[in-house]
Amino acid sequence: MKTLREVKVGETAKVVKLHGEGAVRRRIMDMGITKGVEVYVRKLAPLGDPIEVNVRNYELSIRKADAEMIEVE
Repeated sequence: MKTLREVKVGETAKVVKLHGEGAVRRRIMDMGITKGVEVYVRKLAPLGDPIEVNVRNYELSIRKADAEMIEVE
């Protein structure tokens, strides 16, 4: 299982499954990260957290803890 946190800068990954439950999962889905969507990793913050990604033609910063809940291929 590969998570969004493991995707390197400049790579694109496809979301396979969202882990987690309740409010956290709902928040991730509300940000546009759903099954089947392509996510492009733009850059990392200097200390590695958060991760900046492009999803559905907009930029999004996501924490490493949340990125670990997003399974990709």
